[in-house]
Amino acid sequence: MIVVDTSVWISFFRGSSPGITAELRARLDRDEVALPAPVLVELLAGASRADAPKLKRVLSALPQWRPADATWTTIETWASWASARGQRFGIGDLLIGGIAAAHGAAVWSLDGDFERMNQLGFVRLFAP
Repeated sequence: MIVVDTSVWISFFRGSSPGITAELRARLDRDEVALPAPVLVELLAGASRADAPKLKRVLSALPQWRPADATWTTIETWASWASARGQRFGIGDLLIGGIAAAHGAAVWSLDGDFERMNQLGFVRLFAP
């Protein structure tokens, strides 16, 4: 199972990268994609008023993962550990990474923050 970050979804919906579109379609067809709550919120927040209901309906077909109490403890530890090493991450990315880690899922993102999280051992990246 993989967690697809907002950056990949945006590329997919815009059709800006045929490779991303094809890979994500294949993963969706094989039921290999989970949707963390922060990604759902980011996508809906960026959608137009007209598109939001349809987008929410389409995305509701995916398994939706939410942070558990343990996720908050994990990301608090990560934030402290990263800060001590001069690294900073936004709460959204930490939540996405924490949710993925809790489920043993890889993260597919075009965002360099997840590469840094991978280097710190917080997340495992998906490389299509």
